Amino acid sequence: MASKTGLSFSLLTTDQVEQALDDLARLRIEVFADWPYLYDGDAAYEAQYLKHFAASPGAVVVAARDVNGAMVGAATGAPLSDHADEFAAPFARIGLDPDDFFYLAESVLLPEYRGQGAGRQFFQMREAAARAQGFEHTVFASVVRPDDHPAKPLNDHTLHAFWERLGYEPYSGLLAEFSWRDIGAAAESLKPLQVWGRQL
Repeated sequence: MASKTGLSFSLLTTDQVEQALDDLARLRIEVFADWPYLYDGDAAYEAQYLKHFAASPGAVVVAARDVNGAMVGAATGAPLSDHADEFAAPFARIGLDPDDFFYLAESVLLPEYRGQGAGRQFFQMREAAARAQGFEHTVFASVVRPDDHPAKPLNDHTLHAFWERLGYEPYSGLLAEFSWRDIGAAAESLKPLQVWGRQL
């Protein structure tokens, strides 16, 4: 599927997902180094995380490629019950069955390709994949940083309005926690993530 911007989008097959893991790790490390993630990328961790992700029979990857065929962005999803326990456990604690939800994991795009509709395409293609697997609810989690965080850019703006236009809203009181090492930090620390969702 091609866009007016020159990007092409495709839903990768199972075999293609395996072949794309190195590109996906590269994009995750580069994009998540920025605010608000500040992720100090680790190749060994990425290999383990993505191997676990790819093992899910319901895992999907939407790849965005430039006119030369290079992967410049990607978005992933999988049944919530197949994803990391840190994300599924908070649902179970408040009486929601993780098996009912399709989890939209990362959505990463190099800066020079943003603002051209890729984000909407990433959501639409993953939602279609979720429907095809019989899911009626999609969710994702967004890292929550304090307003006075020293690394917060002066021109920071959230994606809340964009997500709301797509029909998503935050689940009140539903927070996940996930641990990673921030750039410049000596060790990993837990971060709260707000869960957003919608009915398909």
